[in-house]
Amino acid sequence: MTYQIDSMHSSARFKVRHMMIANVSGTFDTVSGTVEFDSAKPDAARFDATIDVNSLHTGDAKRDGHLKTPDFFDVEKFPAITFRSKKITPAGGKNYKATGDLSIRGVTKEVTLTVEGLSDEVTDMWKLQRRGVAASVRVSRKEFGLAFDPDGAMVSDAVDITLDVEMTRAAS
Repeated sequence: MTYQIDSMHSSARFKVRHMMIANVSGTFDTVSGTVEFDSAKPDAARFDATIDVNSLHTGDAKRDGHLKTPDFFDVEKFPAITFRSKKITPAGGKNYKATGDLSIRGVTKEVTLTVEGLSDEVTDMWKLQRRGVAASVRVSRKEFGLAFDPDGAMVSDAVDITLDVEMTRAAS
């Protein structure tokens, strides 16, 4: 079954330590992609997501502007972050591990997302089948070329990323 990620009801968030004293977070409001999933064949599942880096917002316009420069995401050259799964494995209950290629700023690394709480399907008022799920991973920003402050005195290297995805498919 092929699901489309519902951009209106999905987002990607990140969290990073600032000056090693407090977490600062941000959201990417535009997430799109597809999910292939059949509960009878979870190892045949696929998850492909694209995050529009221009949809970034942290609650501070000046910081948002800086994050979009070559110091960080360089949105002129790299307007999207992508994840393409290679393998999805059950991890107990409605949880999974999704291993695949994460591309940020033109750098691609294999990562494993922790996928939690795949919901049961529900039928909405437009007769679409809907499901939701959350996926998270911790990455090194330096490994993806986000090398501003390479010593990590101002911004930690570890970045937590969470995708909250609602997806739809036409009813059978």
